[in-house]
Amino acid sequence: MLSPQEREHYKKITFAKKSSETEKKYSDLYNEFCQNGYTKALAAEYADFFVLNAKKPAPGDILQTVRLYDKVRDYKSAAFFLTKLEDMEKKLNSEEKFRYCIAALLVKSKVGNWRDAEEFRTEHINFMQLHSEKVSMRQKAAMYIALSYTDCAAKHYNSAFRLLKGFGYKPQGRNDAILLEILIAGVYICAKSGDEASIGNAVENAYAAMKLFKSFEHGWTEKYYEKRIADAAEGIA
Repeated sequence: MLSPQEREHYKKITFAKKSSETEKKYSDLYNEFCQNGYTKALAAEYADFFVLNAKKPAPGDILQTVRLYDKVRDYKSAAFFLTKLEDMEKKLNSEEKFRYCIAALLVKSKVGNWRDAEEFRTEHINFMQLHSEKVSMRQKAAMYIALSYTDCAAKHYNSAFRLLKGFGYKPQGRNDAILLEILIAGVYICAKSGDEASIGNAVENAYAAMKLFKSFEHGWTEKYYEKRIADAAEGIA
């Protein structure tokens, strides 16, 4: 989750209108996140306040809801909130649309709807590529990770690996969460491909990236990544 300060100053995404009520609620939820990490309770509480009970939910809050449900692997709920973004796609600005595309690819792929994921990719790939090139390597990495999950869902494992390795990401210092996400995706693809010989090496690479971290953002973050790596090695996204 974005911190309250980041949320307030993030101009490219539209969030709920600022008020004492929304500020307090978001601060409370963010504090809960800092203490406990991603939980279904947090996702449900966020969804209730900022989306389901809002007169006109903001794209940023719907995107945040999808992400929270994705993180706890409640893909059914994530897919439900994605439909709300689909309904307003033409009204989204370019950053919101890009993030919607990434979320859609990830959720569709993780539930195994590879045909839907591939059709969605075909429809939106030109936009995603152009947008990511204009914005940042971080956005480009997010796109390629999502595309690799799409190929993996369709059992195109070699293509998935090429996507992760071939877009030219360069490590950004010791606390590089993007590199770690790329390596965790690599572990997952190895597991899904059934290539037992490569899983151990992929896991080692992911743990090596973790060991480079000087510190973790929250008290729960290190164990969270450790579980992500272990789950990925079992083919769990």
